[in-house]
Amino acid sequence: MRDFAYQRAHDVSAAVALLGADPEARYLGGGTNLVDLMKTGVERPARLVDVRELPLDGIESTDDGGLRVGATVTNSDLAAHPEVRRRYPALAQAVLAGASGQLRNMATVGGNLLQRTRCAYFTDLSKPCNKRTPGAGCSAVEGEHHNHAILGATEHCVATHPSDMAVPLAAFDAVVTYETAHGTGQLPLAEFYLPVGDTPHLETALPAGALITGVLLPPAPAAARSRYRKVRERASYAFAVGSLAAALDVRDGVVREARLAFGAVASRPWRAREAERLLTGGPADAEAFAAAADAELAAARPLPHNAYKVTLTRNLVVALLTELTEEATR
Repeated sequence: MRDFAYQRAHDVSAAVALLGADPEARYLGGGTNLVDLMKTGVERPARLVDVRELPLDGIESTDDGGLRVGATVTNSDLAAHPEVRRRYPALAQAVLAGASGQLRNMATVGGNLLQRTRCAYFTDLSKPCNKRTPGAGCSAVEGEHHNHAILGATEHCVATHPSDMAVPLAAFDAVVTYETAHGTGQLPLAEFYLPVGDTPHLETALPAGALITGVLLPPAPAAARSRYRKVRERASYAFAVGSLAAALDVRDGVVREARLAFGAVASRPWRAREAERLLTGGPADAEAFAAAADAELAAARPLPHNAYKVTLTRNLVVALLTELTEEATR
């Protein structure tokens, strides 16, 4: 590991200034991903700016009925908060599915959004990886890729985004707030993560040196009837091979509103807009759910060893929407 300096920031402007003064610095929240990458040599910051003591650890209601979540809120506190559990249950479920209790106690909301892919080629310095070294090539295309992307990938990168938390945030139209030396800004989560294209090393639209200060969850009545489902290769703590955040408003057998986002199938949480469009105003039954899933997954371009994710995701949609429909009619 490279030698590095360490400084603790006590206010947001000071943290932004510290990072702006050193282009090789990184913000440190819980460190549950960054420190691991430093140990393997993928990340080699010259300075860590600790932001854990910034006044960004609150969760509060907004005037319009949404929630404001601070960037340094821990995953454990987020999942346990009564208003998160009541208004956005899929978010609480996703966080609890995302890691062990020890990691949730350390990991922060801001850090979770910025975590890097767990592709084995990304963390292995002996293997080519465009995300780590632009222009080097993508080892996964011809290598081990059973848990890689089926949507939105290119020949330059087929890695998936590992966050569980970001999947319901995508479904609920969350907005990321940040601060730079030039002032504050906001990015809808739909614009926060960049498409792969031919620049997979550019992962977010955050301005250089920006510090995430929080996440805004707009009011979403349908989100109160939401659920998160995760499929993994073992029952204990593991990253998803497929996941789904879903909210459904059903009245008299008709879908009034649907919100769907897929996880572990793309380089970012995949908002299933086409499926939502087809579901809205249609019957709430398994046949319609399957047709909507098929329409969304028509864009899938699986590799030889991950085509199972198409069927898995389709089955997730049908099963979870059926459960939500049955709950709505009880």
